[in-house]
Amino acid sequence: MAGSPAPRSDTDLVERVRELQPLIRSHALRTEQRRRVAGEVVEALTGAGIHRMNVPRHYGGYQTSLRTQVDALSEVSAACGSAGFMALIQAGCAFIAALFPDEAQDEMFTGPDVRIGGTLIPSSKAVPVDGGYTVSGKSPFATGCQDADWHLLTAQADTGEGPPEMLWLAIPMTDLTVLDDWNVSGLAGSGSNTVVARDVHVPARRVLPVGPLLAGAFPSLRNSADPFYQMPVLLLFSAWTAANALGLARAALTEFRERIHQRGITYTFYESQHEAPVTHLQFAEAELKVSSAELLAADFVGLMEARVADAEPYTTQERARIRAQCGYLTRLCKEAADLIGSASGASSLHREVPIQRIVRDLNALSLHSFVNPTANLELYGRVLSGLDARTPFL
Repeated sequence: MAGSPAPRSDTDLVERVRELQPLIRSHALRTEQRRRVAGEVVEALTGAGIHRMNVPRHYGGYQTSLRTQVDALSEVSAACGSAGFMALIQAGCAFIAALFPDEAQDEMFTGPDVRIGGTLIPSSKAVPVDGGYTVSGKSPFATGCQDADWHLLTAQADTGEGPPEMLWLAIPMTDLTVLDDWNVSGLAGSGSNTVVARDVHVPARRVLPVGPLLAGAFPSLRNSADPFYQMPVLLLFSAWTAANALGLARAALTEFRERIHQRGITYTFYESQHEAPVTHLQFAEAELKVSSAELLAADFVGLMEARVADAEPYTTQERARIRAQCGYLTRLCKEAADLIGSASGASSLHREVPIQRIVRDLNALSLHSFVNPTANLELYGRVLSGLDARTPFL
């Protein structure tokens, strides 16, 4: 179980994470090659308190403001996209764990630095038994599973009436098997392997029905009245993944700013790339795309923080807009990175050069089903057109 001593509050959390950037960056290539975040980085992030952001205060957690979470996760992602993605998944799953029955939370939050992973892919089956369920099946894309203490596995349970019920089940990683199957081109170091459950018994107290949760109902008695835990999980995921996109795009701008002073443009008269007008156009366009993405993120994060303060419900249009803004800002960040990548010359193809990895990481992020720009634009367009959203995942 994770247990690195972290500061007691989230004061200066963003600065603490920023100070870790040289360490995180120095392990980025190794992280990709090993297909999991380097252990030194995992422990450093734990020591900074990154896993405490959504842990309830009564367990020693921070319940960090959403704006600070986005800023902190962006700083991690700017140093290494894979480390940033793992951090956002584990921070997010800690939030979900805080919605489970209180007894289950007492089991999971034995320390505020616990690392919890999970997925929302219902590819396993849960069979009702006396006192709970028996679960079997695979849970793919289990980010950071090799460095997690618990996994929130999604399964379908036959209710005997109507469609199967989707459940989140909290399972210790010691009860699961990790497959060595994460070998991908983007976010390659995130360690998003498949985990397998084989006839694992899960007591009823460690079960969270997904349907009621998406409708705003969850079984935790201690946290049910806390406005912090009434934030919609899927909209939070939009904010967390936006942080990943923004951090990666900012890193691309920083890398480009340095490279253009260190190289010329081959087969031209430009001995320094920063003197070429084409570079000026490319740099300006990329920077404005990232600035526009930042404005979109600030807009919906501001709305979400206002909802925490005023306790007003979200409209369907607001929920769909946040999903669309998340996808669109990711597209802008990807376009900026693609532009910078195409302007960085063949030497940028070397594995040790961050730009090519940033391009691949942003491509991978944009393929995530909750982030995908095209799917989210269609969803928002349906709602704007007065049609039913046709999805509970809002």
